[in-house]
Amino acid sequence: MIKSMTGYGIAAFDSGSTKYTVEIKSLNSKFLELSLRIPKAFSEKEFQLRTECSKLLERGKVNLSINVEQTGSAVKAAGIDTTLLKHYYEQLKAASAELGENSGNLMQLALGLPEVVKYTEDTVSEEEWKQVERTFQQAVANFQQFRNDEGSVLQQELTNRINLIVQSLDQVLLEDPKRVPVIRERLNQFLADAVGTEHIDHNRFEQELIYYIDKLDITEEKVRLRTHCTYFIETLKSADANGKKLGFISQEIGREINTIGSKANDATIQKLVVGMKEELEKIKEQLLNVL
Repeated sequence: MIKSMTGYGIAAFDSGSTKYTVEIKSLNSKFLELSLRIPKAFSEKEFQLRTECSKLLERGKVNLSINVEQTGSAVKAAGIDTTLLKHYYEQLKAASAELGENSGNLMQLALGLPEVVKYTEDTVSEEEWKQVERTFQQAVANFQQFRNDEGSVLQQELTNRINLIVQSLDQVLLEDPKRVPVIRERLNQFLADAVGTEHIDHNRFEQELIYYIDKLDITEEKVRLRTHCTYFIETLKSADANGKKLGFISQEIGREINTIGSKANDATIQKLVVGMKEELEKIKEQLLNVL
């Protein structure tokens, strides 16, 4: 079962005085590109969060945000160092008097000087962090479910596209035997027009025809293309399916389709090859979003 790289998950918990919200969003990327937006109080937990995300989210351009909202009546206020404030104020007042400047806004200036207003450093208790972790795990679970749901849609789409390629291959199998008589007739007519029927060495003609047709033989390509398509479907259904592996298989499918097209020398088969290429391009586009 494949999973989409696109995902979204959100979870929240309200303790009565504090509401925790964890939100995870992701888009496709070759690697894990993790962007964290967390409160300063959780800075020391950043490494742990990154480790968990690397293990659980695997790949994608991921944005993780943790929001903490105080819902109770208690509000943490800033503190003022009154001793330092008085010291700054007296110095500013003395400087203003000496310079003859207006002293009307000295208090405002003093409050803006370093270390006058002090904020209590936020800390996270172990119990609070455990609650954030539980909320994070719930958000991850919702995120993974979103990826699974999107993956199911992608799997059906990819399966349909591969089946269309196989159907075109079946048509190639029907058209392939018709090529040899046409090629024989065309070459025979060309020689007759060029040198005359009476001057054709039919033994030599048959030898050259066999050599020429052998160069146009697509039997191996047809077998390999069907094998790759079957392997693609099996990989889609396997437990360890991943976008990179499916991408490699799609490259092999493309090689066989291109070879059939270059060796076919037949208008009907060429049309079928164009259709297969079109479906393969759609497959490759979808694979960019497979985890």
